[in-house]
Amino acid sequence: MSSIVREGRATLVLALPLMAGQVSQMLMGLVDTYMIGKIGTVELAAATLAHSILHLPLMVGIGIGIAVSVKVSQARGADDRQKAKSGLRDGFLLSLVLGAATFVLSWLSMPLLPVLGQAPEVVERLPVFFILVSVSMTPAIVSMAVKNHSDGMARPWPVFWIIFAGVWLNVFLNWLLIDGNWGAPEMGLEGAGLATLLARLASMIGVMVWCRFSPDLKEWSPHRWFLKPERKELAEFWKIAWPASLQVSAEMSAFIAAALLIGTLGAAALAAHQVAMMCVATTFMVPLGISMALTVQIGEAKGAGNFTRMRPIVVSGWLMGLMVSLSFVGVFLWFDEALAASFLTEEGPMAMVVGLLAIAAIFQVADHSQVLSSGVLRGMDDVKKPALIMFTAHWLIGMPIGIDLAFRQGFGVEGIWWGLSIGLIVAALLLGRRAWRMTGIRCRAGRI
Repeated sequence: MSSIVREGRATLVLALPLMAGQVSQMLMGLVDTYMIGKIGTVELAAATLAHSILHLPLMVGIGIGIAVSVKVSQARGADDRQKAKSGLRDGFLLSLVLGAATFVLSWLSMPLLPVLGQAPEVVERLPVFFILVSVSMTPAIVSMAVKNHSDGMARPWPVFWIIFAGVWLNVFLNWLLIDGNWGAPEMGLEGAGLATLLARLASMIGVMVWCRFSPDLKEWSPHRWFLKPERKELAEFWKIAWPASLQVSAEMSAFIAAALLIGTLGAAALAAHQVAMMCVATTFMVPLGISMALTVQIGEAKGAGNFTRMRPIVVSGWLMGLMVSLSFVGVFLWFDEALAASFLTEEGPMAMVVGLLAIAAIFQVADHSQVLSSGVLRGMDDVKKPALIMFTAHWLIGMPIGIDLAFRQGFGVEGIWWGLSIGLIVAALLLGRRAWRMTGIRCRAGRI
């Protein structure tokens, strides 16, 4: 019991700034949803469609960031500075390639947007905003890679403040460019896209400068960012990055597909989905921060060969996650109408949001549990089978049930959300079982 308390305290100390950092990043999307929602339902639906399409490359970027965190935390446990430097450099270069590819593919896909089955007025408002946000993906993905290096080094607070400053810059630029305040041009939805791009650029520059010149990290960070990577090191990095990306993408692609399906039900349904999803995604950032701390803690224990720490780390993380989940269940059940009214002004979408938040309250525990178990497994370099579990849970179980409920049984947008919930519950059970079994194996190996 004392080991659980000790490891829980260490995990919490690391998790607090990571949680704050994830919430601050999510606040940028939350602010955009709030401020765009005040323009109109069609504009909010267009922004939702753009972000849904661009979520997939963002998930690959998250996988790259996860690989940086795993490599750096293990290098820190082994006191290997060169391994930490190469981990960040590999992540940085792959982030640039991914960002450039995202922009090119977004530009080429513009003529295909009308065939997605969305409302014509939504597609009409989309192009400029879509391109601006696609350009902003490069600094967003690079920032994640550099941030995860700092997190892996257990120095998360300075990066948190930089990202948080970027959120407030985005708020100010939204205020300036959406409504044309202080003599700026009144750009509406396009102003929100430009604000996102500028804020992400500023955040990227800030985290890179701090990581390069910080007294704590300068000996663990690359002095030259564009060195040709060693093929073997890059291959090892990618062995972690692509399954981690696939694991995250398996879940998020299901949510993207859900948004596209819901979009066929009309602009009001898509706007309601976006508001409810932003509420869920914001609360999700708290267990995601704990999950990232678990990855670092498990990775450090693995790098140092101290396997007996693993089970106490897992138990303490799960207990923290359960307390967080139950707290947010209460928030969604008690403040559902207030949350809906904060983002929307039309009665129809507001009523839909209330119904979706009731479903979200039910799947909170499963959603948070699966991300905690995923964090444990990533710290142990176990990413391939968890990726298969996530794909099976969401695409072979959850999505077919959701589609049946929504379109054949007549439940509409709520049917899609029930399908997502079932997928999350299956993923949580299977990943939790695997995390417990794998840490048991490692603990027994540590005692031999």
